[in-house]
Amino acid sequence: MSARILVADDDPKILAFLRRTLTHHGYAVDTAANGLETIRRVQEGAPDLVVLDIMMPYLDGIEVCRRIRAGEAGDGHVAAVPILMLTARDDVSDKVTALDSGADDYLAKPFDVEELLARIRALLRRRAYHLELEQQQRAAAPEVLRFGDLVMDSGTREVWRGNRQIHLTVTEWELLALFLRHPRQVLTREVILDQVWKYDFGGQSNLVEVFIGFLRRKLEAGGEPRLIHTVRGVGYVLK
Repeated sequence: MSARILVADDDPKILAFLRRTLTHHGYAVDTAANGLETIRRVQEGAPDLVVLDIMMPYLDGIEVCRRIRAGEAGDGHVAAVPILMLTARDDVSDKVTALDSGADDYLAKPFDVEELLARIRALLRRRAYHLELEQQQRAAAPEVLRFGDLVMDSGTREVWRGNRQIHLTVTEWELLALFLRHPRQVLTREVILDQVWKYDFGGQSNLVEVFIGFLRRKLEAGGEPRLIHTVRGVGYVLK
């Protein structure tokens, strides 16, 4: 069955173009022209992926993303739907705001169609992987990962640093789990993109750098020493 993609953009030309393009490549496409309509469409039936423009009337894409992630547009499965944010400018602050609101990836306008399709494929692969992993975890004993005073429990979906609980997004969880499964091992940006975002192409984005920053802020919020270190020119290491 074709993956169902919800495309939200207030520009009729872009909306029509994306509908044509994605339909041509075998996807089932729904559209929304503003933030409120996007929320309603998501509530009517959970899509497999949302392509979400930032600049929209009534509710902008950032607020829509936050409401989806907060569960205001449906149940837990809807809250975890992959979101690809379209930004009007190739501005780092816009990208960080988009990711911080809960988006999984972003693409600046004007975008290359092949890159858009590659990012959509990667997010759908990641979604399928998550669903399969959830099934496996329900059937298996919970996994508890530890490093120093850091503990991650897959059974309770909790992360603790000492006596302080840390709340992570799905992407932050997967990124931290990758480091905890490979302590003291330097992970390159390419390995991280492949394992966490399921990229099979050389994406030109700073996704890894931004999410490393998110994780560091949360892990060090209580004044604790740094655990995730940069190895310049190579990657990152948990030590």
